[in-house]
Amino acid sequence: MTSVFKTSQPIPLDAFVAEVERRRAAAGYPDMPRNAGNRRTESKRALLKAIEVAGGKW
Repeated sequence: MTSVFKTSQPIPLDAFVAEVERRRAAAGYPDMPRNAGNRRTESKRALLKAIEVAGGKW
């Protein structure tokens, strides 16, 4: 598959989102697994916990 983007130029976010959505649709909307997080650093665990406590969902 050929990408419509050249890597040497910035990609506008809306164009990137549209391209990702197009590719996901072409692939039949596969269910992408989340990272299990088995190798996270303590600082990353603390950050994610703080986001959760603040009511955020990462």
